[in-house]
Amino acid sequence: MLEGEKILITGATGKIAFPIARALAKRNDVWGAARLRKAEDRDKLAAAGIKPLKLDVSDGDFSTLPDDFTYVFHAAVDTGAGDWNNCVETNAQNSGNLLSQCRKAKGFVYCSTGSVYGYPGQRPLTEADGPGVPLRANYSFSKIAGEAVCTWASNHLGVPLTIIRICSTYGPEGGTPVDRFEKMLRGEPIVLHPDKPNNYNPIYEDDYVELGIRAMEVARTPSVTVNWAGSETVSVEEYCSYMGELVGIEPIFEYTPSAHTPLWADVTYMHEILGRTQVPWREGFRRMIKARYPHLVLTDD
Repeated sequence: MLEGEKILITGATGKIAFPIARALAKRNDVWGAARLRKAEDRDKLAAAGIKPLKLDVSDGDFSTLPDDFTYVFHAAVDTGAGDWNNCVETNAQNSGNLLSQCRKAKGFVYCSTGSVYGYPGQRPLTEADGPGVPLRANYSFSKIAGEAVCTWASNHLGVPLTIIRICSTYGPEGGTPVDRFEKMLRGEPIVLHPDKPNNYNPIYEDDYVELGIRAMEVARTPSVTVNWAGSETVSVEEYCSYMGELVGIEPIFEYTPSAHTPLWADVTYMHEILGRTQVPWREGFRRMIKARYPHLVLTDD
């Protein structure tokens, strides 16, 4: 665990960045950057010991941002739902500008996505696999561009960099497994790709906090690019069936080629660089349900 550092976390109110910022704030001077459009967002950060910082990465102006952060975890993102140019500018160009502003940092983490990969079929995705567009072309392409811009800036300025390709996170703050569970509660089908089973390596909050911090610590030049996922492989079909067993619901699966292809990550390099995750997937899913739906009585209570 880092201690006594001045750390910038962007996208600090998000489901990934907030738990990381909260953990780091116990022993560090943590600044949580976000749009902070709602008062409760500022209050959420302050209550966790995080200094709220109003910052919109899409603006691209970081001239008033302190330049003495020792570590940066850059998770702010344009999801690509709007204009293509804005998406690329935010996720690529402005990320490079932020890295330049924070050039004194000992470690900078750029949050990319497993969605940069083309679909290779029924095998795990390795860091050496080529790019593609499984879904949301604007977002995927902008993240590929962002990786390239930040890599160039890191090499040019000598800023240690880790690029993490996030595949499937979940926990009390939410995640795709939560979205699927809520569909189950409403009796709606879980839409999946027909090339089944739909394998993933979901990573629980406790583990992604630890591995997120570790990603800052191992940053280097030339940069590190690594899959960021759980150590265990489990299919969506299996984990939804398990959640259904806990609450007495039978999941409904619907298969269509338009669904996102499975993000089955090869975590061999992650184990070498960042370490293994510790929370078994069944335990993690049970914790997630207990935290988010305390009114539900689980069958194994």
